[in-house]
Amino acid sequence: MAKAVYVGVGSKARKMKKAYIGIGGTARKVKKMYIGVGGKARLCYSAELEYVGTATPLSAARISLAAASVGNYALFGGGRADNNTYYATVDAYSASLTRTTPTQLRQAAYELAAATIGNYALFAGGLASSGAALASVDAYSNSLTRTSAGNLSVGKNRLSATTIGNYALFGGGSGNGAKPSGIVDAYNASLTKTSVADLSVARKDLAATAVGKYALFAGGYAVVVTDTVDVYDTSLTRTSASALSVQRYNLSATNVGNRALFGGGNCYNSSSSQAQIVDAYDTSLTRTTPEKLSVNRGLAAATTVGDYALFGGGTYNQKNADVYDASLTHTTMPFLYDSYSEGIAATAVGDYALFGGGGIRSFYMDASDSVYVYTA
Repeated sequence: MAKAVYVGVGSKARKMKKAYIGIGGTARKVKKMYIGVGGKARLCYSAELEYVGTATPLSAARISLAAASVGNYALFGGGRADNNTYYATVDAYSASLTRTTPTQLRQAAYELAAATIGNYALFAGGLASSGAALASVDAYSNSLTRTSAGNLSVGKNRLSATTIGNYALFGGGSGNGAKPSGIVDAYNASLTKTSVADLSVARKDLAATAVGKYALFAGGYAVVVTDTVDVYDTSLTRTSASALSVQRYNLSATNVGNRALFGGGNCYNSSSSQAQIVDAYDTSLTRTTPEKLSVNRGLAAATTVGDYALFGGGTYNQKNADVYDASLTHTTMPFLYDSYSEGIAATAVGDYALFGGGGIRSFYMDASDSVYVYTA
């Protein structure tokens, strides 16, 4: 586990998040600190990424769940298991990785989306056991109290979500009848819903994240696979960014430093159906392509802890996670999943990144309850 240093602030011990040292007139971030003990150098502080292992398992094994964090909790909600069971279950992990189970979602659902705004984590949409696409939005406060927000404009699953400025955005997806949707709904910190301009291309299985003052919705599947990147600024005005370098869907997204990252996915114009490409967008929406993922990843998950973005899981039983730091340097870490990990979910709380659930989403088989943890 990463080592920590504490300082006294107002008679309380506060954990030092970052440390810097001046070198040649420039502040350089300290990765590790050592202290002399008995004539030996002992590590006392580390800001580098480490693989912790597993946390307490989810209360139920499931695929195509969603995850978000609020306050001191990481939440995993919804999902479906290989016995055709649909879940409304929500598992909450504290910053010390203690698991509790707050009030369930109002309806069991899978292929839903989650995002955080203000003091709420929102779980929206999904597919019910009846086959109906849901419009419900459940909001969990930082004390894990569940309330409801206004419904999405239409019921849909396979949507994507992110947060920009004062809004959580839920965009795209597949409505009843499996027709792709371009609708984007925005929720503010008071859970008031605002409708904004539709995506330029209606699509499902897209990915979303934010960088600077922009929220980006990229890729997805419409009539064909798309490379479109739609952008919403903090005033919810829609523009566009340079297209992805590869048309793809079922990709994953997160951000690190001053860049939004879109990695992996499924595509039809390459030698493999699972792309390894990573596209990075900076705060001016300039696109670059850092080093590829170490393996092909479709239906994976991504999250960020400290100065590290992690891509984990996905099609096939991957045994490593791909890591990008703020300078986009690429490394790998162990990802010792006990099952297939399509439809896995990921989020972060405190100093931990958590990856939970997953299985074979194509057939909803071999659902996992494992939760793998990294710290920085």
